[in-house]
Amino acid sequence: MVMASVVARTGRHRQRYDNNNLRLVSGSIPYRVAKHDDHHGDSEHKIEVLMISSPNRDDLVFPKGGWDDDETCEEAACREALEEAGVKGILKGNGNPLGVWEFRSKSSQKICSLKGGCKGYMFALEVTEELEVWPEQGNRDRKWLCIKEAFRLCRYEWMCRALEKFLAVMTEDRKHEMWEEVVVAPHPVPVSECQILLTNCCVKRPSGSQQHSNTSSCWDYAPSWHIAVSTDSS
Repeated sequence: MVMASVVARTGRHRQRYDNNNLRLVSGSIPYRVAKHDDHHGDSEHKIEVLMISSPNRDDLVFPKGGWDDDETCEEAACREALEEAGVKGILKGNGNPLGVWEFRSKSSQKICSLKGGCKGYMFALEVTEELEVWPEQGNRDRKWLCIKEAFRLCRYEWMCRALEKFLAVMTEDRKHEMWEEVVVAPHPVPVSECQILLTNCCVKRPSGSQQHSNTSSCWDYAPSWHIAVSTDSS
């Protein structure tokens, strides 16, 4: 697969800042639902998230980067996922982020602002395509992880908070899907219900309202959490 036409953006000449001089950052938690077989031969589907490495680091992060003034926040999140992790997909939430987190950049204080302050918008990205070659492949490795491992290896506290919110949204979304399965038979979502943002992604319109409940610390429940679908119809 040739990626010569896709080049990672560099520089900060188009970087957005808010009124408090915080550098605006957009990123995503790429995910997929993978099938696993247990010791008894039963199958279950578990959420896996994609994380990336940085040079000379053992911990991992989610793809994110500066939000430029010639793109929307959603487009920036999709672009960063393509450039850093080599994936394309569908943004959940009809363009609404999982949340917004303020944090201090330790590695780029002078770039972000005088005090290194940043404001990060994070989205849930359902991966539909995983590229074999991508712009930052030479500097980053990528790895699919279960939720437990993602919490353990995540470098930043604010990204753990974003992963907590992702966990709550996916749990609530799964409950809603299970209720729909009882009420009406599932049917495929037509392409016309997706608003195309880039060649990298589209924003899926929600099938219903979602309420996000408060969650405890990610370290309290992460080791045991997964979304499972039993193959036993009884």
